[in-house]
Amino acid sequence: MRQLNFVFIFIIVLALVLFALENTSPASIQIIPQLKVAAPISVELILAMGLGAVLAWFFSVWSGLQKTIELRNQNMKIQNLQETVQNLSSEIEERKRLVSASAIDVEIDEDKSKN
Repeated sequence: MRQLNFVFIFIIVLALVLFALENTSPASIQIIPQLKVAAPISVELILAMGLGAVLAWFFSVWSGLQKTIELRNQNMKIQNLQETVQNLSSEIEERKRLVSASAIDVEIDEDKSKN
């Protein structure tokens, strides 16, 4: 996989170098009304692609943080639900025990009344 990444990056860099060598004519960009920059077209396009890559990386990091927070919230909900299930299970067991104990008391009372 590392070799495939290297080949992919090498091809992109080679294409950028060839593009830069062929597009050396200057062009001007007006960033704000008082600021005008003149640079070769290739430099301007490479900077624009770099800015796009940085923005895509920031978006990726932001999305990853959101997913991490969402997973953490889901894990907390799961843990709370597991605790609720455990509490309800113990409550059910306690009620079963009380019902079976009261059934034994009823049987004992019936036996005493027959004698």
